[in-house]
Amino acid sequence: MIKLRGFLIGMMCLVGMTSYAQQITGYVTDAETGDSIPYASVVYKGHHVNAISNGEGRYTIARHEGWNITFSAVGYKTRIIPVNAKTKAKLNVALKPDKQMLAEVTVKAKRSRYSRKNNPAVELMKRVVEAKKKTDLSVNDYYQYSKYEKITTSLNDLKPEQLEQGVFKKHPWLVEQVEVSSATNKLILPVSIDETVSQKVYRKEPRAEKTIIQGQSSKGINNIFQTGDVVNTVIKDVFTDIDLYQDHIRLLQYPFISPISKEGIGFYRYYIEDTLAIERDSCFHLHFLPNNQNDMGFRGDLYILKDSTLHVRRCEMTIPKQSNVNFVKNVKILQEYEKLPNGQWVLTKDDMSTELSLLSFLRELIVTRTTRMRDYAFDPIPKKLFRGIAPEVTEADAQMRDDAFWSQFRQVELTKSESSMDKFIHRIENMKGMKYVIFGLKALFENSIETSTPNYIDICPVNTILSHNYVDGWRSRLSLKTTANLSKHFFLSGYYGRGWGSHQNYYNAEFTYSINPKKYLPHEFPRRTLSIQVNRDVCSPGDRFMDTDKDNFMVAFKWAETNKMMYYNRQQVTFDYETDWGLKATLIGKLEENEACGKMSFRTLDVAPREEFFRTGNGEHIRTTEVTAKLRYAPGETYINNKLRRRVINLDAPVFSVSHTMGFDGVFGGQYSYNYTELHIYKRFWLSSWGKLDISLKGGMQWNQVPYPLLIHPAANQSYIIIPETFNLINTMEFLNDRFASLMVSWDLNGKIFNRIPLLNKLHWREYIGFRMLWGELSDKNNPFLPENVGNKRLMYFPEGSHVMNPDRPYAEIVLGIHNIFKFFHVEYVRRLNYNDLPTSPKWGMRYVIAFSF
Repeated sequence: MIKLRGFLIGMMCLVGMTSYAQQITGYVTDAETGDSIPYASVVYKGHHVNAISNGEGRYTIARHEGWNITFSAVGYKTRIIPVNAKTKAKLNVALKPDKQMLAEVTVKAKRSRYSRKNNPAVELMKRVVEAKKKTDLSVNDYYQYSKYEKITTSLNDLKPEQLEQGVFKKHPWLVEQVEVSSATNKLILPVSIDETVSQKVYRKEPRAEKTIIQGQSSKGINNIFQTGDVVNTVIKDVFTDIDLYQDHIRLLQYPFISPISKEGIGFYRYYIEDTLAIERDSCFHLHFLPNNQNDMGFRGDLYILKDSTLHVRRCEMTIPKQSNVNFVKNVKILQEYEKLPNGQWVLTKDDMSTELSLLSFLRELIVTRTTRMRDYAFDPIPKKLFRGIAPEVTEADAQMRDDAFWSQFRQVELTKSESSMDKFIHRIENMKGMKYVIFGLKALFENSIETSTPNYIDICPVNTILSHNYVDGWRSRLSLKTTANLSKHFFLSGYYGRGWGSHQNYYNAEFTYSINPKKYLPHEFPRRTLSIQVNRDVCSPGDRFMDTDKDNFMVAFKWAETNKMMYYNRQQVTFDYETDWGLKATLIGKLEENEACGKMSFRTLDVAPREEFFRTGNGEHIRTTEVTAKLRYAPGETYINNKLRRRVINLDAPVFSVSHTMGFDGVFGGQYSYNYTELHIYKRFWLSSWGKLDISLKGGMQWNQVPYPLLIHPAANQSYIIIPETFNLINTMEFLNDRFASLMVSWDLNGKIFNRIPLLNKLHWREYIGFRMLWGELSDKNNPFLPENVGNKRLMYFPEGSHVMNPDRPYAEIVLGIHNIFKFFHVEYVRRLNYNDLPTSPKWGMRYVIAFSF
């Protein structure tokens, strides 16, 4: 075994040495000062092979013995070095300053203050921006092309000595998976690979474009988890394709300003470095960088064709290390364009490698995306390919493609480690003790416990097993749900709960039928389900505004005592239908009986108000029968599925929703007739380097006379956890209205101010400003305090602490936050601006959340 391990390690070292030997790498420095020379040109002249040194002066170029390497940089004398058998693999080159040229350059770009006026580089970029309209593929009546994408995630920057100790020593086969990254020349260990083959089609009139997924393959450690597709979805959303010719480039879930845009002219500084040939194409070489490198922008080099098209021939970009980007150590982006026989220039190569360091105690990762485009065509495209509104469709057998398919469409060969991924994962799963590690990770990250392999039943959520509330004190709950491993169309879920202080038993049972087959759980997009639910539990009226389970242990801690509660006994039928293009329709029929408990009462105005309250129920009940219809339209939304619910990860899409609820008196015991309508509009606006602005506008009206449980309650958040689209300093039912409008504005400046304050900019904090306003009105027919409503048998006494809002005086609160503390901790200070005279009103508070974002 020792000899075998030594042989494997030796082979790995040999492979690494061989890989390095095929390249020449080193640093380009100033011969007088020893300082590195960034972005120096390294060229085999006459052979169309070239490279550029990075920001630290480091370069890498292929080794070709018998050729000459030319090293040049603006302000330095050119140096030519022949490559032969004696040339070392590590070749550091010192360039002597060209005094005359350096003086000219210094006056132009170094010593003088950067100016866009009369700047040749800026004038050239203005022409490039103007010319891009002529080269846009959308000017054609039709176009289509085939695209291959490979995304590999690997452990990064392994050291040779690490391969001889620890887990590598104990499991020598791990060494077989280690290889040298072609992007960074570092030792990496690939752990997952995702491949996609697609066809992009476009039609000008009537305008339509669609992506047809023809083949998909996902292998790796993420497949160990049932929700492993979350990883693939997030990675594809974070490291998405880059279109240099768009004004904004979406990367790391943030729209970076493109260097080829009108906005980029003011955001970046441009310098003409040189002219050189890429293969047979003569190009201008421009270097660009943000005016303030703490802003989220690119730095890199453009190679612009010296012809009438002024098209980009090649682009090399990175993100400055000073930029306020979390977890990213280094990014390399390489794009190349080629000329088609019809004269059009098209993107054929789009590669990116991103080195990530999430936390100091975790192993670094590198995500490499390799993309190739080919088979461009401009002939008329059959109408059938444009059927349906969905912008992306997946062929039925896309995930079942054989080796022959991948051999035909795979435009970049897999590495040895990528090819052996299945074998590697099988060995991982069979490591001694690994099943216990996987079990713990699933419970921690998926909030779920699997009961078998393959698992037919999940115990989830885990964080509701123990919680606390005013009525029950401490309570326990055991929740179960079946998975698609048992049936892809029929699902069961439910829980049993017990209040330790109230001695009450709670339960939930839900049956769901999914029209379309599911991979794991019924909430996967698109949701097309019919569900029947029977549920008995206790809740606060404000629980429905939480975006998590009401029994979540973390939200059990409140800044105010939540003592107004009610038992509910609910029977509900729900039909959900989602289209592929963003429209969702929901129809709900519900029977519900409520009993007041805690400091809540359902007494009508025709009897004396209750003076005594019972924590575990006072025998006062109301019963409702209602039907709700909802429409929600959110084009372009992207989702991830966890074992509990579905989350939106792409919040760029606008959201429009409308709902109407009708209550029926005398139907299945219902006691009230009523109609309630609500509208909601949400939109995110990106403000370039000034961050993002989220605006949410809601409005609703209760049309009939109803008791206060059926009035409009404010979206109150009484926990210390930040919950989106809620009011942080309003108590539950503090204001009761029958019509309302709310405006919530959130502005994340992304460090725009903090980045410009000395010393503070080192912390990479991000400032946050929020404003929330609630306008409400209670019509006379629903106001129990008016003389004409005394003795009304339909209206009820308001709970203690509930008030009537002045319609001429909207409630308002402001939020000042610091996000990105230690890269994951967010803290917000909330200040209440009015209604501070009410005895229930806290004037200020602090809210917190742990969230990871780039």
